[in-house]
Amino acid sequence: MTTLSGPRSLDKAGTRVHFAHGAGFWMIAVAFLTTMAFSTVPTPLYAIYQRRDGFPTFLITVIFAAYAVGVMVSLYLAGHVSDWLGRRRVALLAVLTEALAAVIFLLWQDVPGLLLARFISGVGVGVLTATATAHLSELRRISRPDEDPSHSALISSMVNLGGLAFGPLVGGLLAEYGSKPLDRPYELFLVLLLLSALGIALVPETVERLEERPAYRPQRVALPSAAKPQFFATAVGAFAAFAIFGLFTSLAPTFLAGTLHHTSRLLAGVVTFVVFIAGAASQVLFVRFSRPQQLRLGLVLMSVGLVGVAVGGLIPNLWLFVIGGVIAGAGVGLVFRGAVATAASLADPGSRGEVLAALFLIAYAGLALPVLAVGVGVALLPDQLALLLFSAIIFVLVNVAGQRMLKANRT
Repeated sequence: MTTLSGPRSLDKAGTRVHFAHGAGFWMIAVAFLTTMAFSTVPTPLYAIYQRRDGFPTFLITVIFAAYAVGVMVSLYLAGHVSDWLGRRRVALLAVLTEALAAVIFLLWQDVPGLLLARFISGVGVGVLTATATAHLSELRRISRPDEDPSHSALISSMVNLGGLAFGPLVGGLLAEYGSKPLDRPYELFLVLLLLSALGIALVPETVERLEERPAYRPQRVALPSAAKPQFFATAVGAFAAFAIFGLFTSLAPTFLAGTLHHTSRLLAGVVTFVVFIAGAASQVLFVRFSRPQQLRLGLVLMSVGLVGVAVGGLIPNLWLFVIGGVIAGAGVGLVFRGAVATAASLADPGSRGEVLAALFLIAYAGLALPVLAVGVGVALLPDQLALLLFSAIIFVLVNVAGQRMLKANRT
């Protein structure tokens, strides 16, 4: 595999693409943001499905876990194939997969359909996350060769978190004020995803497809042995960080409606929005901090925020719950950015997509497994106690993983 470095890129037939690398960077960023927003648009809608069909809260975590499983399966099986097949082709297929999920959401709204749509959405996100992150890095390096590579990592991470933030906000707004709350969000994103696919088709390729591709194999971590301890320390930190996001993209609306007695669909979307947007904003506010400084601050913020979430659920107090989530989200943003930048720096261009896929695979395990555990807890224990146990476990995990990340970034 080689990386293209000319001012414009040619496809295999020699046809000139329509975007330069600089414009292509922003097109991929928009497509990435749209896809991530679509992945969280159902968050404020789960309570509507639950009231309509009368299923237990635990089933919400199962539906959410179907998405996370789809992400992990695709990351393991296909997250790295853009290193061989090219970034543009794989990104295009991923976005079209999301469009298919939107169609299923619209046509099959029973629980089996929700499970299938969420799984397929996860498959597309898993493929696109590593592919788009690597593609953005390479497009930026070609269009701005003298720029600090960390700028690309910052934009990529902000796009990722920003998309996750806007999905619930859009879903909440349309559910609260629009007609057909279980249709309009998916109709809107189906159009946006198809437009994104058209844009991706015009973006320059940054990876030259191999005439003789290597034999297919599932995901592995393609790193020198000396770098693997640093990678896995970073991945464990990402696991813990994503566990916090998992809570706010699955069960937070249920806690709001039940424990905190606030049933507004818009509020459900806004709470998730502010948690994720805090993660994106913290990366900008503290961009001049060194990576170890960002990690230390991120660990403190996540720890304090988890305490606020747990106490807010116990009292119960809406504002303490939300403020705790915002503080924790700001910490997640810093730790997540550090994890992506560290993993990308450990990889050579030929394996960057694969290494990032491995990082996101472990991170998305953090999105699914703890949330399933708290879903079981909600079925067996009072909601407040389940939330307290979740917060305590993630608090310990965050600090143990964080110390390993700090140690790895000092070496």
